[in-house]
Amino acid sequence: MIDWLRASDEGPTIELDGRSVPIALTRNARARRLTMRLAPDGSAVRITLPRWCRSQEAIAFAAARRQWLEVQLAKVPARADPVARGTLAYRGAALAIAWRREAPRGPRIDGDRVVAGGPEETLGNRLRRWLESEAQRLMAADLADYCARADVALPMLRLTRAGQRWGSCSTSGTVRVNWRLVMAPDPVRRSVVAHEVAHLVHFDHGPDFHALLARLYEGEIAAADAWLRKHGRALYADFG
Repeated sequence: MIDWLRASDEGPTIELDGRSVPIALTRNARARRLTMRLAPDGSAVRITLPRWCRSQEAIAFAAARRQWLEVQLAKVPARADPVARGTLAYRGAALAIAWRREAPRGPRIDGDRVVAGGPEETLGNRLRRWLESEAQRLMAADLADYCARADVALPMLRLTRAGQRWGSCSTSGTVRVNWRLVMAPDPVRRSVVAHEVAHLVHFDHGPDFHALLARLYEGEIAAADAWLRKHGRALYADFG
């Protein structure tokens, strides 16, 4: 095997700029060709392949595009400390972080600032937990809204920290959404929730699925998808 391709008990990997990156293969009965992308946080190379395609062909597909993958990996932003930077990304805006030792420990929004007290050395952890609680609150409301529009039962919502996808819907009906979307503009976050609600009715990406999604989502799906393609990786910089 080429020295920058590896196989292990966990599956195949590829060496990109000195890093061993897993190759995640997903078979899709509707796929007609191989498609490949790098996970938003650079944690995996994700390849979707038709049922008839051999795994080795998919791995060779990644190997042939190794330079492109390295370019994409270089675009993954370096980890950042929002406390050191002084701003917190929230719903598409940058809130100034105002720390006051005497203020309540729990962060709260005050105009264009997020104010929090307590020990300064653990401020980052409290801000992250606050963002996750806000994600739960906002996404639960999104989910209830779209389920009502689709006339489907409200499923269980789970927040995920996955570095490979923004949302998913299990066959049992549980909807999972990446908590980092709370940092994105509202229409972007809502587009992902609407996408997963459409999957509660149509589990594939066929015409019926896209027709339902267009009916459920009040914005422009193409615009939300374009935002994620352009800015999605940056959401993984903070609290990396």
